[in-house]
Amino acid sequence: MSLLVTIDTNPDFAPKNALPAPERLISGNPSFKTWAQDASKGEKVLTGVWEATLGETHSIKGTTFEFCHILSGLIEIEEKGGETRRYRAGDSFVMKPGFVGVWRTIETVRKIYVCHYD
Repeated sequence: MSLLVTIDTNPDFAPKNALPAPERLISGNPSFKTWAQDASKGEKVLTGVWEATLGETHSIKGTTFEFCHILSGLIEIEEKGGETRRYRAGDSFVMKPGFVGVWRTIETVRKIYVCHYD
């Protein structure tokens, strides 16, 4: 097994499809696709590609640390008690444990993610 993993940004295998939990949905009818591509450290570090259609949801990280790199689309993230930021293709950001806010998908977004679960 190689310790070097390439993340395929346009995977040719079927994604896992999902909808937001009802208590997380704010507006719209977003759907999610996840192409999980690596799991390490006993499933505590997950990496892959994620896509979301238009809509607005509550984003609550709890103890999760998430790095994101936007491949396509446009989103706004509004941190509770903080500012609203826009991210588009080429942008990267981190949501640290304890983050609470609103995730708005303005144009269908695709991102690479790396999540560390406590």
